[in-house]
Order: sequence, then structure tokens, then C-alpha cells
Amino acid sequence: MRPWYEELFGNYARTYDREVFTKGTVQEVDFIEAELGGDRSVTILDVGCGTGRHAIELARRGFSVTGIDLSENQLTRAREKAIEAGVAVDFLRRDARSFRFDVPFGAAIMICEGAFPLMETDAENAAILASVSQALRPGGRLVFTTLNALFPLHRSIQAFTNADAVGVVTAESRFDLMTFREHAVVTVTDDSGVEKSVRTDERFYAPSEITWLLQTHGFASVEIFGCQVGAFTRAKPLTPDDFEMLVVAARAATREA
Repeated sequence: MRPWYEELFGNYARTYDREVFTKGTVQEVDFIEAELGGDRSVTILDVGCGTGRHAIELARRGFSVTGIDLSENQLTRAREKAIEAGVAVDFLRRDARSFRFDVPFGAAIMICEGAFPLMETDAENAAILASVSQALRPGGRLVFTTLNALFPLHRSIQAFTNADAVGVVTAESRFDLMTFREHAVVTVTDDSGVEKSVRTDERFYAPSEITWLLQTHGFASVEIFGCQVGAFTRAKPLTPDDFEMLVVAARAATREA
């Protein structure tokens, strides 16, 4: 049996692009561009790029971008969209847990749970951060969003995720206080109009866990902020009202660090 995330994203690219959480791309890329100081010489790796919305917008602005994803369906749509936009992006099928590139990147992004934290084990999620760290040059920057464990401790995830959903309805949602994992059944209407149920398993992280994980994998600087779709900013402190956290980290200046 395929992992749940492969089942979910097997035929979901066009439906995904209609979801409300995909509508903040331009402002989110504004933030990423500002974090890079507008330096177009910085090469960018988009991990879990999906249908390529951030990679394509960055390419429109003159950045050199490589996007990787496990879903060939999502990558096919990303390549189509890049052609439609008249930009060149290298979209490759890679496993975020074990990819390698010969030439390091100046920056990496993982937006909207592109890969992390969808894996079934904490070790697999940690392997993604290790792969990203290895892909960055010394001093390279990482901007990503991930699920905020403070949120489900205070409210219902099911009610939140069903609000404004297009192709997915969440049911049987259960948050495990011992593992910080949400187990749920989602009903998905895919791009062919076929309805199917998928049992999901997503890991929510406390801010201290993210900081420790990144430091363990070679990041010397870690900053965490509250996250809202289409409103990325350093001015928003993380609170229990944030479903996601926005993380900005910098690789250590030397590989030995």
C-alpha cells in the first residue's frame, strides 16, 4: 500500500491549485525575496514544490529555481504551468528524505507542508531536514512553514481544516498528545471527480523541537514566527492561534559546524 501522502497527491494537482491556502503565493514570494535581500544570484531549491506555485513566481522574478517533489502528478502540472508562464524551472522527481545535488544551493524553501512534516515517523521528517542542510552552501538560508503544535492543544483541527476546503473534507480527526500527531480520515475528490478516503498521519511540532532539530542538522540561526497564508512577516509572534509556524534558518558558516 502506498503511503497516505502519495495516495492523496496521486491525482490532485488541479484541485490543489483551487484550494484557498494556495492564494497567497505572490506575497509569500515577496517575503522570500526580501529574506534573500533580492539577490538574484542566489540559487533556490523548492522542496516538496507541488504544482510549482512558489518556484514559478520566483523564476518570474529572475531567480534560478529547482523544484523537487515525490508526486509525478504534481510535477507534471508544475511543468505545464511553467510553460504557460514562460519561465524555466528544473522540476525533478526526488524523495525529500534522501536527495543529493552535486552543487549546493544558496537557499531552500518548503512552504505549506511541501514535504515536512508529512512522514510517518519523526526519523523520516528529520531526514528531510538533513537532506536540505546538505543541499545548502555554508550560510545558506532556509524558509519553511510547518504545523504548529500549540494550535491543536487549544482548538479543533477538524473544524479548521474543513473551513473553505475545496477537494478535501476531514473526519475522524484525533490529536495524540503523546506523539503530537493528528490521525484523521479525509475524503478527497480528485481531478477526475472520483471520491476516495485517505487515512492521514501528520506531525505537529513545538517551536522548541524545530529549533533543536535544525540546530542538530547544522543550522546556526533559527527564528520562528506566526504564519498566515499570504501574510508572511517577521512582525507576527507565534501564538496558539497560528495553525502553522513560519521558520527562517541559516546554515552554519562552515560545514563542520
